[in-house]
Amino acid sequence: MNQELGLKILANLMGWTHQEASAQYRWLRVMSKLKYDGYQDFAAGKRFIESLIVWLEQFEPNERAAAYQFVRKRLVYLGPSEVQHLVRLTYPDHLRRGLVRTIANERGLRTHEVWVDPDARAALDALRRRTLFVGLSDGARIDVFRRSNVGVLSNEQIVAMPQFDDTKWKDLLDDLRKDTSDDEARFQQVILLDDFVGSGNSLLRWDEKKSRWKGKLVRFHENVTNFGACALAPGWRLLVHHYVAGFEGRMAIERTLNKRANDRATPWFGASVEASFTVVLPESLKLAPDRDAHFLALIDRYYDPSIETEHTRVGGSDVKLGFAQCGLPVVLEHNTPNNSVALLWAESDGENGAQKMRPLFRRRQRHL
Repeated sequence: MNQELGLKILANLMGWTHQEASAQYRWLRVMSKLKYDGYQDFAAGKRFIESLIVWLEQFEPNERAAAYQFVRKRLVYLGPSEVQHLVRLTYPDHLRRGLVRTIANERGLRTHEVWVDPDARAALDALRRRTLFVGLSDGARIDVFRRSNVGVLSNEQIVAMPQFDDTKWKDLLDDLRKDTSDDEARFQQVILLDDFVGSGNSLLRWDEKKSRWKGKLVRFHENVTNFGACALAPGWRLLVHHYVAGFEGRMAIERTLNKRANDRATPWFGASVEASFTVVLPESLKLAPDRDAHFLALIDRYYDPSIETEHTRVGGSDVKLGFAQCGLPVVLEHNTPNNSVALLWAESDGENGAQKMRPLFRRRQRHL
C-alpha cells in the first residue's frame, strides 16, 4: 500500500480532523521510516502503517484513541541500531570492567591501579584470553559482538550457540593453549550472552510437575558436564549477561540463581554463577491500572484464550499481560517478546465466540 494512501485510510479510521491528521502524519512518517518499518516480520507492502490500520480496525471506534495513544506514548521499540549499540557497549562498558574488578580484588588494588601496574595488566590480559564467550540464542548477536571486539577478543574464544560437542571444546582449548604458550591453560571464566530477559523462566526455572530444573542454563550445564569439564580451570566462574532486562526479569534471575545454588539435591556447576545486564528497564514501564486503565480494558476485552499453549501456561493461567504477567510494552526489531502484552503480538481465529486477535507486531513463536 502507498504510504500516503495508508495515512488517509488511517485518518478516516481514527476520525481525525485535518489539523489532527497533519500532526499525526509527521510523527507516523518519521517513526515508520526510522524505526517500525524495520521490524523483521513485516513484509513488503505491509509494514507499520498497514499493520497499524489492521490492528486498530479490531477495536470499536470509541476505543481506537486509547489503542493509538498506547502506541504513541507507551510502546518501547528497540530497533537494529539500538540493539547493535547495546551489543557494542557490552564488552567495554560492562564485561571488561568485571574482569578489571576481578584482578583488582585478587591483588588488593583499586580498579584504576590495574591499568598502571605491569603485573596486574599482564594478569588482566591473561584473564581476558582465558574467558570464553558463548551465545545462548540467535538473539545474542554474536556476529555483532565478534566484529565489535576485533583485536581485543579472539575469534577462537567466541562461540555462537551453547550446544557444542567435545570436538569443539577440544578446538577451543587447543587454540587457548597455542595463544598463551601454556600447555596446561584452561578457561577461568565463561560468559553466556543473550538479548532479552522478561521473566527469567527461559533461563532457569523449577518444573513442579517433573520435579526438576529446566531452562537454557540447565542445558548448558549438561553440555559442560558431558563435554567441557576438561577445558575449565578449578574455581572457574560463570556469568550470564543479557543486553536488555525487564525489572522483574532481573530480580527473578537473581532469586532463581540463589535458589538453585542452595539446592544440593542435584549436581550444579562447580563454579560461582552470577548475572549482569547492559540495560535494565525501569519498574515503571510495566502497565499499571493508575495510568493504563483504558488500554488494560482493551487487553481484557480483546483476549482470546486459544492463544494459550502448554508452554505459555508455565508462566501462569493466561497471557493477557504476556508470559508470567510481565505486562511489558516492549518490541525488539527481530521479534516481540512474549513477556509483552498479548494484544501487541498475538494472532487468533476467534474460536468459541472469542474475539479474533490481530497483532501489531506479529511474534515468531519459540518454545521455552
